Amino acid sequence: MTPLRFIDRLKFFLERQLIRGAFFQLMVVGLLIALISLIGGLLVLPLEGAFSDLGEALWWAFLRLTDPGYLGDDQGSWRRVVATLLTISGYVVFMGTLVAIMTRWLISAMTNLERGLTPVSLKHHIAVLGWTSRTLPLITKLLSTTGRMRLFLHRNDTKRLRLVALAEEVSASREHQLRSESGVGRRARQVILRSGDPLQSEALRRVACLDAAAVIIPGSTQATNSLLNADTETIKILLTIAAQAKDQRRPLPYVVAELQDPRRERILHSAFGGDLELVAGDATLSRFMVQTLRHPGLAEVFQEMMILPDGNELYIRFQDEWAGEPLASLDSRRPSAIVLGVLERAGSGWVVHMNAPSEQRLRKGDGLILLARRFEDTNPARGQTLEPLHRRPRNEGERPPSRHRRILILGWNHRVPALLQELDSYPGETADVTVASFWPVEDRQNMINGYVPEPGRVGCQHVKTDFLMEGEIARLAPERYDTVMLLTSDRMGSNEEADARAMVGYLQLQDHLQQAGTWPQILLELTDPHNEALLLARNSEIFLSPVMLSHLLAQVALRRELRLVYDELFTQGGAEIGFRALPAELLAADTDFRAAAQSVATSGETALGIHRAQPTPEGRHLTLNPDPGEPLNLSAGDQLVVLGREPERHCPLSAPRAVS
Repeated sequence: MTPLRFIDRLKFFLERQLIRGAFFQLMVVGLLIALISLIGGLLVLPLEGAFSDLGEALWWAFLRLTDPGYLGDDQGSWRRVVATLLTISGYVVFMGTLVAIMTRWLISAMTNLERGLTPVSLKHHIAVLGWTSRTLPLITKLLSTTGRMRLFLHRNDTKRLRLVALAEEVSASREHQLRSESGVGRRARQVILRSGDPLQSEALRRVACLDAAAVIIPGSTQATNSLLNADTETIKILLTIAAQAKDQRRPLPYVVAELQDPRRERILHSAFGGDLELVAGDATLSRFMVQTLRHPGLAEVFQEMMILPDGNELYIRFQDEWAGEPLASLDSRRPSAIVLGVLERAGSGWVVHMNAPSEQRLRKGDGLILLARRFEDTNPARGQTLEPLHRRPRNEGERPPSRHRRILILGWNHRVPALLQELDSYPGETADVTVASFWPVEDRQNMINGYVPEPGRVGCQHVKTDFLMEGEIARLAPERYDTVMLLTSDRMGSNEEADARAMVGYLQLQDHLQQAGTWPQILLELTDPHNEALLLARNSEIFLSPVMLSHLLAQVALRRELRLVYDELFTQGGAEIGFRALPAELLAADTDFRAAAQSVATSGETALGIHRAQPTPEGRHLTLNPDPGEPLNLSAGDQLVVLGREPERHCPLSAPRAVS
């Protein structure tokens, strides 16, 4: 082995010191300055009568090295030559190298600060773990919520909302993406971004999970062939939070998490062991889609209840001073809200009673479920009382007529098995489903068998094809089906690519149906909210899956009992939102909404609004929670939006609306 030269050893030693950081780099520069000063002092020390000792000569050399202003004070050729060399060395070493090291250190320090690596020193904030397609809509919803947010802040003894979002990488582009998001804007200063992987313990400390009033874990869009799916990541995050709380002997925070497969719910609860609310993403989206499939036109209702900033929302109020009052009295003193039911305490849990009889009295500890535009509208109005409604208990012996549907699904993702299971859960209803996708048929069937082992009411056949290819949609004959669903693929590289396939497929479907002259019901799933406007004017109902789930996560985070209400509304066997034809006596010009509400209350249902056959100048057909005393000016074809069990009649799809 050839021995290293001295110069190579020296260079290796300097390299190992310089890469250790700015402090060691400054030490090397300091030693180099001392060495040059020593050499310069030794060169001028022999001059007769110039310097009394070595220290004075070294000081002279150091001054010339660091300050070129001394250069004109020297006398003699040798001193001037040495002084000139020292001054040049000073420009290179003292000024150039030192400034470069300090500049690089400052840039590195600023970059590390911008990366969001510093732990936050906050309490009672909301922590969002992960930057997925749900995160931006989730932040927008939390920032835009006012009344419910004030109540949440009051319960957690804080006055100002602080959001901390954890992303794998924080950069200027991420900050710009947040500020440019519609509904955020200047309120982006309320959001603190921190860098890190939520699977890592240090990243969770960075967002102060244990000090948060609520921790939200949004799901991610994962390909079905991924070994580490979203639910596995969620379980790992919950285990890490629980381990931190145990190590620090701290209580567990309140967590709202999204999971894809509801069959893992027990595992997640046992893994965490604290206050945990789970939103089953696949099952929830499947319920929304199946409800819209069964009641065409519900898209606009979903949009107002969950998306529109000026729309109506669900609220739950717990006020013990209202205990003992019948629901008829509570409803009559709230002209700007609609009483939907009662959330009753049952042991350690809750029971949801929608469309409760007007004679039922609110008990202490019960929650009142209402539909209103603002939180303030859920309070009793002063000096304004409506005529009480007389809602009778519904006859549970009524059963809807049987129905058989033919459904064509274009595309495939991991939510299809949950969709088939939801279709199979409705008694008296059957369906023949055809799934057309380029995915291998065997893989699709295995996933369905693992989720729905023995479907009893739904028959499913598979076609392997790429429906974007010329002539493939015509070969599938979509005009023969009652409903056509276009789903985004989770095998694409990005949400934009998945949306592009679905949108191009819809345009080809539209072209074929125009030639065929037959229009089935069309449900279109998208992932990017910015694509909504591109197809809003088309004859379809659009589901923006990430936005829907993010809004649901935000509402459950602020009022956890809302999850029970949504489960009741969108699960088979519970209350349903639907449409009912108006009786002839209500078509009079002076009919108001209170009279319309009384007409359905006698059958045990709750009127929510009006769906008009002709759109308003703004292009809307739906009016939820209208002024109870204002004449409705109804016309033939208008229908009531009601909350009931299996409404008698479905509303036809009269105009395309988007569900987000």
